[in-house]
Amino acid sequence: MNTSRDTHSPLDELLRGELTELLPPPPVPELEPDREHALRYAVLRDALAAAPATRPRTRLAVPRLVRIAVPVAAGALVAGVVVLAPAEAPAGPSGRVSTGQPQAPDAGRVLSRAALAAAGAPAPDARPQDFVYVKSLVAHAGRPAAGGAATLPPARQREVWLSADGSRTGLLREAGAADSVLSPRLPVYELDHRGASPRPSTLEAAPPSVTNPTHTYVATLSTDPAALLRLVREETHGDGGDDDQRAFRAIGTLLAETWAPPKVTAALYEAAARIPGVTVLPAAEDAAGREGVAVARTADGEQTQWIFDRSTSAFLGERTVLTETTAAGRKGTVLGVSAVLAKAAVARTGDLPGAPGA
Repeated sequence: MNTSRDTHSPLDELLRGELTELLPPPPVPELEPDREHALRYAVLRDALAAAPATRPRTRLAVPRLVRIAVPVAAGALVAGVVVLAPAEAPAGPSGRVSTGQPQAPDAGRVLSRAALAAAGAPAPDARPQDFVYVKSLVAHAGRPAAGGAATLPPARQREVWLSADGSRTGLLREAGAADSVLSPRLPVYELDHRGASPRPSTLEAAPPSVTNPTHTYVATLSTDPAALLRLVREETHGDGGDDDQRAFRAIGTLLAETWAPPKVTAALYEAAARIPGVTVLPAAEDAAGREGVAVARTADGEQTQWIFDRSTSAFLGERTVLTETTAAGRKGTVLGVSAVLAKAAVARTGDLPGAPGA
């Protein structure tokens, strides 16, 4: 016979509860800045890894991880990522979990996911003497000489070899067109004196900038999104038009046409998220026919779209679409589309990634 008896009386439980309330909470050790940064990205990466729709729903798994392991500042960013995962329903204004339809992600969340994916990507391995190779599909609408609406031709393959440090002659190769030499020096003619015959010469190109980037230049860009956006605004400022749109387009060109280090690419996405008027399109298609989610900005009757892979948040390409009917075409007309297919470092112009000697 069991002779033991329960020693936990209701009075004991009451006293234990009162003592617990009187005791201060256990101290939480602060993290070193480097450790906090590493932990932030590790938790975000794990949160994204849990996002596929085939994973069973676990309502409390992600919030428990956030409360225990993530500093407050990082937790706010994780919350923005977790909203997109099917394992957790979005919270309403009161903080309670909504039982209705999932809310569409906003541009900040999409760009945060893209920044996280970029931060974990392999770093470029191009040396100063190398060339950055970018392969893409592109199509740009043209208008007939006699006037009329613009028409978009089929996408064509485009390959470009850009000197990593800008000191060597590059190459542009497009299907159906002759190769174009990309020289760091511009051809000009000089006059030694009045009445003299023009003499062929060259002029050094403008120094690297946001609008004239080299691989070496983008590697030196700030990884602070606020500072990076200030630089982009300063170098794209114009006398008229929409400064925000110019900044948005310039960042898009840097993403598509250069091969920046992971932290710089992440900062570019976070800088773009700070530009007013950036919105989300639930579906868009790049020049290769790859469908994804897009962030977009509209100005002067045109919308610039950046398309991202739904699963990996990798940058796929761009589209430019008319948002109102103009002389160039009806509302909805696509003026341009691209798809980034490959980026790599090669030793010489014309070399292809993976080829012997490349």
